[in-house]
Amino acid sequence: MATVELRFSAQPEHVRTARLVAAAVARRAGVEEAVLDEVRLAVGEACSRAVGLHRSIGLSAPVRVVLTEEEKVFSIEVGDGVPGPAGGQGDAVSGMDAVLDPDIEGEDEMGLAVISGLVDDVEVTSGESGGTIRMRWPVSGAAESP
Repeated sequence: MATVELRFSAQPEHVRTARLVAAAVARRAGVEEAVLDEVRLAVGEACSRAVGLHRSIGLSAPVRVVLTEEEKVFSIEVGDGVPGPAGGQGDAVSGMDAVLDPDIEGEDEMGLAVISGLVDDVEVTSGESGGTIRMRWPVSGAAESP
């Protein structure tokens, strides 16, 4: 299992870099070429959401992106340091259930709707240490070694 971790300050200009890194790692992991645009868009949406959350409360912690290549799946986790509701258990919620959550509104709701439309396997968690959007794509075959 190979993992790449990217941390960046909550500035909108860093979202593009996260998208490019995600696409490059996904390609190397064996994600189909036809799906790479979806990977780029979903990561851009998740990172933009995290940046917006950080900036809205003045949080200086970095946005965290973890890209993991496993045998049959490629996953990306975008984490923010924005604490969830008090007493949040951190339970995973599927993408569409998160979109329909009455506690999520405005741009968050729209961003999650876009991500859910792009990614079949998405989970959203929120807890005291922050929120995470986990997205997964199937890998078509073994990644080619350089």
